[in-house]
Amino acid sequence: MFKTLKNDLPASVVVFFVALPLCLGIALASGAPLFSGVIAGIIGGIVVGALSGSKIGVSGPAAGLAAIVLTAIGTLGGYENFLVAVVLGGVIQLIFGFLKAGIIGYYFPSSVIKGMLTGIGIIIILKQIPHFFGYDAEPEGADSFLETSGENTFSAIWNIFDNLILGSMVAGFIALGILLLWSNVLAKKGKFFQIIQGPLVAVVVGIIFYILTQSNETLAISKSHLVSVPVPDGFDSFIGQFSFPNFSAITNPEVWVIAFTIALVASLETLLCVEATDKLDPDKNVTPTNRELLAQGAGNILSGLVGGLPVTQVIVRSSANIQSGGKSKLSTIIHGFLLLISVVLIPTLLNKIPLSVLAAILLIVGYKLAKPSLFMKMYKLGWKQSVPFFVTVIGIVFTDLLVGIGLGLAVGIVVILLKSYQNSHFLHIEDNSNGKHKIKMELAEEVTFFNKGAILKELDSLPRDTYLEFDVRKTRYLDYDIIEILEDFAFKAKERNIDIKLISKRGVVENPPSFIEFFQLRPKSNLSLS
Repeated sequence: MFKTLKNDLPASVVVFFVALPLCLGIALASGAPLFSGVIAGIIGGIVVGALSGSKIGVSGPAAGLAAIVLTAIGTLGGYENFLVAVVLGGVIQLIFGFLKAGIIGYYFPSSVIKGMLTGIGIIIILKQIPHFFGYDAEPEGADSFLETSGENTFSAIWNIFDNLILGSMVAGFIALGILLLWSNVLAKKGKFFQIIQGPLVAVVVGIIFYILTQSNETLAISKSHLVSVPVPDGFDSFIGQFSFPNFSAITNPEVWVIAFTIALVASLETLLCVEATDKLDPDKNVTPTNRELLAQGAGNILSGLVGGLPVTQVIVRSSANIQSGGKSKLSTIIHGFLLLISVVLIPTLLNKIPLSVLAAILLIVGYKLAKPSLFMKMYKLGWKQSVPFFVTVIGIVFTDLLVGIGLGLAVGIVVILLKSYQNSHFLHIEDNSNGKHKIKMELAEEVTFFNKGAILKELDSLPRDTYLEFDVRKTRYLDYDIIEILEDFAFKAKERNIDIKLISKRGVVENPPSFIEFFQLRPKSNLSLS
C-alpha cells in the first residue's frame, strides 16, 4: 500500500478539500450538528477505508440520506434517539454482508451506471455554480432538484444575479484559473507540480485573498460565504461536540423502521458507487461487494456510537480521488486523518477558505464526470444503451440520485424484456409449394417466460396446412412455461392440420403426442438441454 504513497498523498489532500465542505453541508441539510458530518467523514476515511476492499472508493456522509436523516430526527424526538437507528442500521448492513447481498450491485446495467456518473457530474456543476458566484442559500452537498431553500436547481442559478458576491466570484475565478493552469500546463513541466496538487495551491491562494481583502468594501467576503467548521474553546468544548445514542429508545418500533431504511438506502448507494468507481478506475480493480457491506456496517456502528451521520461510499469524493491519481486505500485513510487533524488543530484557518474556491474544485470534478464526448459516444452505441443512459441522467438532474437510477433501471429492464421478446426464436419460411407451408422455427439458446408472448403470437399466426420444423438443438435452457405453450399448441395443431417435426439433441419426433413427456420434465422443473 505504501508503494504508491507518492500518488496517494497528493490525492488525499484533494479529497480532503472536497470532503470538508460536503461533510459540513450534508450535516446542515440533515438538521444534525455540524460536527456530526465531520465525524462521519473521519470514520468513513479511516475506519471504512481500512476495512474496505476498495482501493479508490471514499466513504463519508451522503447527500442521498440527508432527507431521511432530517425526517428521522424529528420523528424520533431528538438526535440521540436517531443515533440508535444509525447503530442498528450498521448491524443490519453487517447481516447483509454475511448474507452476501453485495451481489445485487452487479445487476445494474452499464448504461445506467454511466448515466449515474454523468448525472452526478451535471448535478455537481449545476449545484456549484451558485456557490462559485457567492450565492450560498443551499448547503454544500445537496443533490436534489428541489432545494431546502424553497428553490430548485435552475431557479437558484437564475437568482445568482440578485445575490452575487464580487469577492467570492473573483476568488472563484482565480482558483479556477489556477486549477486549469496546473492540470493543463504546469503538471506536464515537472514532478514538483505533480506532487503539489493544484487544489492545494488554489485553497492557499483563496485564504490569502480572503485575508488581504478583509478591509476592502468591494472584495471583502463575509463569514457566511466561508467554510464553517465548529471551533471549540478547549478540550472539554471539543469533547462536548460528540453525541451519544440513547439506547433506551431501542424499544421504539420507529427506530427499527428507520434503521432498516438507513441500511437499505446506504447499502444500495454504496453498491452503486462501487460499480461506478470500478468503471472509473484506470487500473480496473474489482471491489469485493460483500466485504464493502461489512466495512460500511462497521463504519455506521462506530459513527452512530460517537455521534456521526450514516456513511456510505460516495461518488463525488471517490471520483476526485481517482482524478487526482489515488492508487490505493492509503489516500482514503490519509484524507480521514487530515479531517481529524484539521478540525482539532486548525479549525480557525479552515474557516478562512472561501466556499467559491471549493466550488471551483468541484466544478472540475463535475466536468470530468460529464464530458460532452460521452453523450455522443452513448448515442452512437444505439438506443438499447442510449435510452437508459439519458433517462438516468435526466432523472438524476430533475429528481435525485436514487429516483434517477430507479427510472434508468426500469427503462433498462423494459429494453431487456423487449429484446428478449424479439430474440426468442428465428423463423424461416422454406417452401410454399404443393399447398403446404413449410416453416422452420429455431429457438434461441435460452428461452424463459419473458419469451412467452412472442412465441405464442408466432404459433397462433401459423396458417392452416403448415409443416412446422421446430428446432431446439441450440437451446440450452427452456422454461416450463414455454413447454406448456407447446403442449397446448400441439392440441390445436391437429384441428388446423399443422404437422410438427420436433428436432432436438434427444432425437427427431413427428407430431409428438406430448411435449412434456418428450422432455421428460418432472413437476415444477425446467428443461436443461446441456
